[in-house]
Amino acid sequence: MELGTGIGWRPEIADAVEAMPGIDWVEAVAENLCPGHLPDSLRRLRERGVTVVPHGVSLGLGGADRPDEGRLADLAACAEALAAPLVTEHIAFVRAGGERTASPLLEAGHLLPVPRTRDALDVLCENVRIAQDALPVPLAVENIAALFGWPGEELTEGQFLYELVERTGVRLLIDVANLHTNHVNRGEDPAKALAELPVEAIAYVHVAGGFERDGVWHDSHAHPVPPAVLDVLAELASRVTPPGVLLERDDNFPEDLGELGREVEVIRETVAAGSGPRAQAPSHRPAAPAAPPVDAAARQRLALDQAALLSALVAGTPAPEGFDRARLAVQSRALAAKRADIVARVAPELPLILGESTYRSLFLGYARRHAMTSGYRRDALDFAEDLLLAQRVQATAARRELTHWWLDRSGPRPLSGRPVARALKSAAFALRRGI
Repeated sequence: MELGTGIGWRPEIADAVEAMPGIDWVEAVAENLCPGHLPDSLRRLRERGVTVVPHGVSLGLGGADRPDEGRLADLAACAEALAAPLVTEHIAFVRAGGERTASPLLEAGHLLPVPRTRDALDVLCENVRIAQDALPVPLAVENIAALFGWPGEELTEGQFLYELVERTGVRLLIDVANLHTNHVNRGEDPAKALAELPVEAIAYVHVAGGFERDGVWHDSHAHPVPPAVLDVLAELASRVTPPGVLLERDDNFPEDLGELGREVEVIRETVAAGSGPRAQAPSHRPAAPAAPPVDAAARQRLALDQAALLSALVAGTPAPEGFDRARLAVQSRALAAKRADIVARVAPELPLILGESTYRSLFLGYARRHAMTSGYRRDALDFAEDLLLAQRVQATAARRELTHWWLDRSGPRPLSGRPVARALKSAAFALRRGI
């Protein structure tokens, strides 16, 4: 399917996206959508004939466990509600631990790289097949950016993706910004990766901005697209004209939103200037060749490796042997900062109650002591509870306001507001504080 040129739809720029000329399609983060109650902006775009593609971020197809059935069902429901021609996810792991490792389940809150090993490829292929069987439309998977590499990798990125496509028939979402990131951070040549790719499998392409600090490229999605990323896009376009290309921007939106439209136009012109043949995308999902089940030992080995790495990143345990400890420290700080940012968006009352700088300082301290084990909403509640139990908030007014905030949001449903219910909740909380 020919998608054309698009932009990532975000609530903060919904009006601007609707008004932007020349937008053929948009992509929306699946986890931010409720299929039964789609945002009015997306409904209007659909009514105009603009294609909307749901983009998942939480399946963890590269993790040691099989994809969660509930998350797959949610992604399928998004695809059906949007009448999407395909759905996309990432070649990444986002959680680790649990039963296979006899350790707590940890959430990264971020996309982390899969080791390019035979074990990891076997597990990924089986997970992709499971997802393909559960989804009503074709699946495309995205290469991710990484601050570090795994020791003992057996395949290049291009080889890894080629075998994945050969064994599953999955489509590819190629992020040229991520290829640039891996060039800076891991010394990988984007041209070599592109030369090894099965370009006929490309469903579409992501383009995004970032920044470099102390020799590390941060794929922020919050900065303009730099010339180096456009150069990688031009290299790809010289090899194949992709069915679709899309600008990603998640944060730090320019005051003049017309800048985003101009970036989209530059992306369109870069692709048009390429002389590559047009990608011949299959009209239906190809049948994946039969494959034996993955050896349980391969999943076990991958589970232990990923749990050890994630624990080092979010729980302060020693870095596993062979990793670049300096890079892991950078990644650990980046994960904590991202976690603080997202909790502030999910629970904007917290920075208001505590003050912006105090909130950030307290949350980063909390993140060093407590790994995330569930979603960001639960993380916000746990953070507030930790502050109150440890009496870390000194100002009486702020402590009172934070207590009311926590009481109103804790539990399976909001408090009824009845004096008895509130008194019981307060008494239970007081007992936990030991007062």
